[in-house]
Amino acid sequence: MAHIVSETSLRRARLLSGLIMLSFVFTHLSNHALALVSIETAEYGRMWFSLLWLNPLSSLILYGAVLTHILLVLRSIYVRRTLKMPVREALQIFIGLIIPYLIIDHASGIRLSRMLYGIDVGYETVIYNFWIRNPLLGLRQSVALVLIWLHGCLGIFFWLRYRDWYKRISPYLLTVAVLMPILALLGFSDAGREMEYNPPPPRVVHANQAELEAAIDTFTRTAKATFGGAVLLVFVLRGVRSLRQRSNSIEIRYDHGAMVRAPAGLSVLEASRSGNVAHFSACGGKGRCSTCRVRIIETQGPLPEPSSMERATLQRIHADSDVRLACQLRPKHNLNVALLLASKQQSDIPASGEPIRPGREEEIAVLFCDLRNFTALSEARLPYDMVFLLNRYFTVVGQAVEQAGGRLDKFIGDGAMALFGLEGNKETASRDALKAAALILRNIETLNEELENQFAVKLRIVIGIHAGPSIVGVMGYGGAKNLTAIGDTVNVASRLESAAKEFDTAIVVSEPVLRQSGHDVKTLQSRTIPIRGKSSQMKIFLISETESQIFLPA
Repeated sequence: MAHIVSETSLRRARLLSGLIMLSFVFTHLSNHALALVSIETAEYGRMWFSLLWLNPLSSLILYGAVLTHILLVLRSIYVRRTLKMPVREALQIFIGLIIPYLIIDHASGIRLSRMLYGIDVGYETVIYNFWIRNPLLGLRQSVALVLIWLHGCLGIFFWLRYRDWYKRISPYLLTVAVLMPILALLGFSDAGREMEYNPPPPRVVHANQAELEAAIDTFTRTAKATFGGAVLLVFVLRGVRSLRQRSNSIEIRYDHGAMVRAPAGLSVLEASRSGNVAHFSACGGKGRCSTCRVRIIETQGPLPEPSSMERATLQRIHADSDVRLACQLRPKHNLNVALLLASKQQSDIPASGEPIRPGREEEIAVLFCDLRNFTALSEARLPYDMVFLLNRYFTVVGQAVEQAGGRLDKFIGDGAMALFGLEGNKETASRDALKAAALILRNIETLNEELENQFAVKLRIVIGIHAGPSIVGVMGYGGAKNLTAIGDTVNVASRLESAAKEFDTAIVVSEPVLRQSGHDVKTLQSRTIPIRGKSSQMKIFLISETESQIFLPA
């Protein structure tokens, strides 16, 4: 328990120190932006900046935050059992390691001048040095400012991304994140161009200038060497630990046949990543969700007790006693596990430009499908689990539609709409739609078998299919344009999906669909129902899950 409290405290300390430094950078960039008005305005702003950040208390807090953050970052690199991680996390760490080398010359010059000799380096001096005297150094500091700001913004993103309210404020945060470095760099460049036309008076050389420059140079080289040595030491210690642990490695075997040999003490999720085993984790392995959970099939020794954080998450999902979070479980003995939420989804296909296609009337078949009891299913589940479950369901629907030769039009909440007959296969549109419906039901049943032990409510699907003339064309706005269909056929198909719920059956299809498909309808139940907006009633057929399999090829 003390270990968990300590880890939580360290995370908070790293976050707090990062926020302090980001606040300093924010005010620093704001001060640079004032140079868009004039150098005098920026100098006036620097007076308030100095009052805020250069007093003894603020300096102590800032330097303490910098030292704390650096030490905790180096510690986090050391405690990582594998350096395989998402690109965004790797980018944040890499930027954090190169920032000190980019800014230490400038920071030490400004601070040591003030501390040792009481020299207050103003904007005129800084801009003269960076814009006129040494433009390459100015470019380097500009890059450093952007990287520091990017590093801080990535930290804010990782901190807030799973908050319920983050989506509402993210556009405003993004606006600030983009504008701040742009305004600061524009202010710097504007002041530099002004100084080219109105050079400052000759600089007064301080009596101890040579001594000051020597002191700055010595401090800079020492600080860089110390930081570089600390980084090198961390990686040397990691190497030593890896060599020591190789003699104490364990085997983790997965129910689908994969096997990973990993050092004892590595989390199961880290072992999966190091062994290139696809292992889903919505929160990135921070114990905030349960999507990485595994069932312990067999272990050759006792497992570490769950931490309070892991135990709380497992209790929320009412997990069995043999279920553990892979990101938190660090086994010391060989074990066999089953991935309970194994990700079998294909990689997302990037949206490509939709070809221009004018609206026209076409004979197509339209399929609507929907989940039953979705509200009851979602009320007792974690958001991460629901996203995972819905994505699995959407994958089943999408793959079935594509396999049957259709086009997935859109997802509507927990429902989907698909079109058949768009690619020159109008003659087989209805047959293809029925085939897709049968594939969806069959594959959902397989999905239920995989997830039945983890979700109390069994997924049930209802489907409605109708065929007829529809207006087909590229519709929408901007990036949301896509090929879709509108009209009476679409509305009727949606009504038939609702009818499937009313009649408590899996599929409801209209008479035109079965007639065009060529299937025998003698054994199927039929009904006649009113359709909103139509004076006459429509004959429909009710098809159970078992009966739907006749639509699959033998």
